[in-house]
Amino acid sequence: MINDLLPALGLFDFPTALVVTEGDRVIAEAGEIDAVFPLASVTKPIVAWSALIAVERGMLGLDEPAGEGLDGATIRHLLAHASGVAPDSGEVLAAPGTRRIYSNRGIEVLGRRLTEATATDLEAWVETTVLEPLGMASVLIPGSPAHSGQGNARDLSVFARELATPRLLGAGLAERACAPVYPGLAGVLPGYGRQSPNLFGLGVEIRGDKRPHWTGMGNSPATFGHFGQSGSFIWVDPVAGRQAVFLGERPFGQTHRSAWTALNDQILTLP
Repeated sequence: MINDLLPALGLFDFPTALVVTEGDRVIAEAGEIDAVFPLASVTKPIVAWSALIAVERGMLGLDEPAGEGLDGATIRHLLAHASGVAPDSGEVLAAPGTRRIYSNRGIEVLGRRLTEATATDLEAWVETTVLEPLGMASVLIPGSPAHSGQGNARDLSVFARELATPRLLGAGLAERACAPVYPGLAGVLPGYGRQSPNLFGLGVEIRGDKRPHWTGMGNSPATFGHFGQSGSFIWVDPVAGRQAVFLGERPFGQTHRSAWTALNDQILTLP
């Protein structure tokens, strides 16, 4: 099966790791799957999942105020990149729910609200609610909840399967999280330009009909996940019933833009 992926994987002249799963079955592995790589923004869905666990436990509410001067914005807005806060500063660029402004700062605000709500250090909360229960021993999130994660592809693939078939989160909330929230909003997808609409769920990006995009041309519009500027991705295609994760040694660049679409299309055709 790996031979089927070699044409696209051969475009990467640096260490990478790929794991493809279907249900509980690993159907393909390639590269350094036990090596620890930076996750960058693939950190976000892991932290978001831990926040949703707090929501389900009644410790945090999706409609609670975001705080920190983000008037009218809620926890839901923060998770969906619709709070109006700038990408990497506290500046407010739009009213809540009117633009999709992809914001590291918004996820960091979420992290502080989660810490307050649970009375637990954020790293410890993510560890005890997501990483330990799933056995993701290599994954650490030592700083920013928006981009500081690191781990190996083997463990990240376990999280992909959790997204596909949740065990830590109830089916109802998980389904809402992985479907479009504020679906009509336009915005910029970093590295790929302006998208209208620019669909996001609660902590995950939704494929929709975006062109260009980092997933495959054959991925269904229902595909959800995230990519990171470290050259990482995680996706779940509920129509294909397949999940994939990719990590690598070099930051996102033209090589990734050129190869990821072909790679993901080849992943979808694996027997």
